[in-house]
Order: sequence, then structure tokens, then C-alpha cells
Amino acid sequence: MTRRDSLLRELQNSAHTFDVVVIGGGITGAGVAREAAGSGLNTLLVEQKDFAWGTSSRSSKMVHGGLRYLGSGQYRLTRDAVSERQRLMTEAPGLIEPLRFIMPHFQRQFPGPRLFQMLLRVYDWIARSKSRHFLTPGETMHWVPGLNTTKLTGASGFTDAVTDDARLVQRVINEARQDGAWCLNYVKAVSVLRTNGEVSGVELQAEHDTSAFTVNTPLIINATGVWADRLQQPVDGQKPMTIRPLRGSHLVIPWKKLPVSCSVSLLHPDDKRPVFAFPWAGTTVLGTTDLDHNESLDSEPRIADEELDYLLKISNRLFPGTSISRTDVLSTWAGVRPVVTAEQKVAGTKAPSKESREHEFREDKGLISIAGGKLTTFRLIAREALARGLGGEELLRPENDPVFRPSASLQKPNHISHQNWQRLTGFYGSDLGSVLQAGPAQVVSCASDLGSVPGELLWAEVVWACKQEDVNHLDDLMLRRTRLGLILPEGGRAILANVRQHCQSALSWDDEQWRSEEARYLALWAYAYSLPSHSEPKHAI
Repeated sequence: MTRRDSLLRELQNSAHTFDVVVIGGGITGAGVAREAAGSGLNTLLVEQKDFAWGTSSRSSKMVHGGLRYLGSGQYRLTRDAVSERQRLMTEAPGLIEPLRFIMPHFQRQFPGPRLFQMLLRVYDWIARSKSRHFLTPGETMHWVPGLNTTKLTGASGFTDAVTDDARLVQRVINEARQDGAWCLNYVKAVSVLRTNGEVSGVELQAEHDTSAFTVNTPLIINATGVWADRLQQPVDGQKPMTIRPLRGSHLVIPWKKLPVSCSVSLLHPDDKRPVFAFPWAGTTVLGTTDLDHNESLDSEPRIADEELDYLLKISNRLFPGTSISRTDVLSTWAGVRPVVTAEQKVAGTKAPSKESREHEFREDKGLISIAGGKLTTFRLIAREALARGLGGEELLRPENDPVFRPSASLQKPNHISHQNWQRLTGFYGSDLGSVLQAGPAQVVSCASDLGSVPGELLWAEVVWACKQEDVNHLDDLMLRRTRLGLILPEGGRAILANVRQHCQSALSWDDEQWRSEEARYLALWAYAYSLPSHSEPKHAI
């Protein structure tokens, strides 16, 4: 019996009372669980799908200070994000890594170099460090070979950071668990229970179960993102929190087809939004879009034809010699942002990119709902949510306490590169020794005739995920614990036999279950992570 199954059975078979129940297993919910358990609170976190299944595995992977938000006057958001960015890079190198950003300037195109350098000067002042510099056209081409040189006047450079967002969620959840939090995926919050109007518990239901069970708690933190309004009730005297779901989609391109060593940005000619090409997990990612998501929130979000055309257009504007087309796309992903709007739920009342990314709360007698906010500022949002629920920040762990415990002090094996060792240390922290013992410390590869796998993922990591990281379905493993389904053609179909060889016994799946999970995963990938398709998946997802 797995750790998850044991905890779930205990909850189902006996009454439990928690100081706080966190609903939602994305980065915000994980952050709340981390701060709550670290403050000595008896904490339960539940997620209706997989950890990071929603927005927190489908973001643009940027841990940034929000230069764009500074340009639109959102100084507080930028200040907080810059501070948290610096903190995270210091605490978890290898998980949150600095990334150079290059913004080319072209004649008579906004923003000009003088204005952009002024903005970067303020950005550096907030960060209390200087990363900005100006590049001549010749220097720009050294940084970004293949860039469009027509009317190029130079470029501005600065530093932000990048991460694997799903892995960030996993590590934060692991930190919460080490302080005693119970964290369960595939457990849905059915309803909030109240006594005399006050929160007294929550009704829960595990995947595939027909009956629900309850746990007692005086405080629920609703961190379900775009689903936040489903657990809310009308409250007299409070303005309703209106969530506008906005979709952001991305393309994954083979690095050899579009080789970039930094993030290259340009304002899209159609809507003047910044779009990026950046290196990630051995590939190059193009993103992102920003438009209203009008499809069901209960279905996997997916890229639309108009978004594909939008991203290919800017790619070929930036890199005219590459001629990126549909046939070059390895995979796609689409995430839905839980943006709080002052407008009614009517698409088109305000341009999506003009909506504020500030987070907001709604309090209702023990139910604290959160929406909005940035990946970078998850810790601040979590602490504010708990302070509101508990009645004062003095009940929280000290502000300067780190999110992450120190990583394990291990000697690097000779066969692992220094770069990969830093990644492993950042991804797994104090668990790294156990990870390396879970399976072969060999880089994942296909059979020789099927090509290589980008990056330096180890089979030990894959096996560890199956044994210790609550893998319930094959897509949990292929899309979130690892990124094999995003960085390999056809969702990694060619490597599934190798994955089965290493993982089937670790997952305790018989042959029938493996075949079922494989069919389910490939149908899901074709539906939501490939090029746009209008057909529904044949297997339930």
C-alpha cells in the first residue's frame, strides 16, 4: 500500500480534525500548506486532479519580477516579485535558475532603447542589483544568432529566472510533508460544511469512489485557481470575486531547429504583447498567448489554431531563416490563468493583457478564497491567506524562515555533469541521496534507432517518482513528474516500452492496467498537448 493510499484510508475510516484544510494542489495551495505546516498547524491539502495539474504545470516557467507590470504601473506587484525572485534563486539554485533576456530594438518600433533602458534602470533599482546592459547590433548577433537584422538598432539585456513549475510544486509539497502536512492528490472537495454559518468541515471524495467522507476544520483555504468560485457562496456586503479565465498557450520546438541560449522577446505585431522564445529542458519554447478561455474548465485546456498561427508568426518574424512550421512542433501546452477582473464575465470588455495580475481574497466565516497572483509570489500570497484566516501574522512562522531546507551534502558522482548535478540538487533537495538509489543513475534514452532524449533526466528520477511521488496515472509521470511527454515527439510514444520496463513494478500495475493507462495517456496527449485538433479523446481522461 502506498503512502497516499494509507493516508486516504485513514481519513475515510475515522474522523479527523485539522487546523486548516487547503483545497488545491497548485503552487498557491502548496505554498499555503508549506507555511501552515511550518507554523505548527495540523494541515491537510487535497487536489481534485494531480498536483500542479492546472495552471501550475502549464505556465511560461518564468520566475520573474514582472517587467511588463512595472511598465503598466503595477509597482507593488513588481517590487514583491523581484524580492521573491531573488529569494528563490538563493534558496534553490538548480530549481530556480537565472536566465538572460534579450529585447531586440528595431527602427521606429516601440519600445525604443532609451525608454526600455529607463524601465530597466528602475527594475534594477528595485532588485538592488544591476543586470541591464545595451548591446550593439553586432553584439546582439553574438547573443542571438539567426535573429532578424532588418532595421536592427541593438538590444537591451537583463536577467530574470526560469524554473520547472511542476517540479517546484512537488518540492514545496515535500517541504510541507516534512513538517507533518497530509497532501493527497485525486481527492475532490465536494462541499464546504458549516455550523451556524461558520466553516466546520469539508466533504471530500476520492477519484473512482462513489461515496464521500468528511473531515473537520474551522478554516479552509480555497486555492483552486479558476475553480475558486465553485466553493463560494453569496455573502452580504461583499463584492463578488469575478474570475476571468485567460488561456496562455505555448509551442515546444527542437532546440536544434531553433537554438537559443537566452530568452529572446519581441512585441507581437498583432497586439503589441511581448512573446518569448526561450531554452527549456533541452528544447526551445515559444509563448505565450493571452485570450479568453471559453471552454469547460473541467476539460484539459488545449491550444487553438489561431494561437498556433500567432506564435508561428512571431517566430518567423524574429528568426526568418529558420522557417518554423507546424511540422516542427514537438508538443504544445495551454494553461488557464485565474485572473480577477472588475468587469462582468463578458469576453471582450477589456483586452486580456490589460487585466491586473494582482491576487485577491474573499473571506467568508472560515473560508478564504484566493485568485490571481503570480507563480513568483506564491509564498507572500500563502502567508497573507493564512494571516487572514488565523487573525494575525504573529501566528505564522518567522518571515525570514526559508521555504526550502538545505539540499543534501553529497559528493557528485563522476558520471554526472556539474550542470546536471546542480539541477538534481535543486529538484530534490534533501531527498537527492534516496533518489539516486531508487534506480539506475543513467540518462534516459530511447533505443539507438529512435534518437536521443533532450536534457539529462536520470532513470533513477523516473523510478523515484513512481515509488514516492503519488503517480496515479501515466500522464502524472510523463507530463508533470518528468517532462518526457513534452520534449519528445508524439508524447514519447517511442520510449514508453522503456518506461514500462523501469516503472511497471514500481507502480504495482498489472499488464492490463499498464495497457489501459498507456492508451489513456496517448489519447490525452493527442487531445491537449499536440497540434490543434477538434476531435474528442477516445479514452476517458
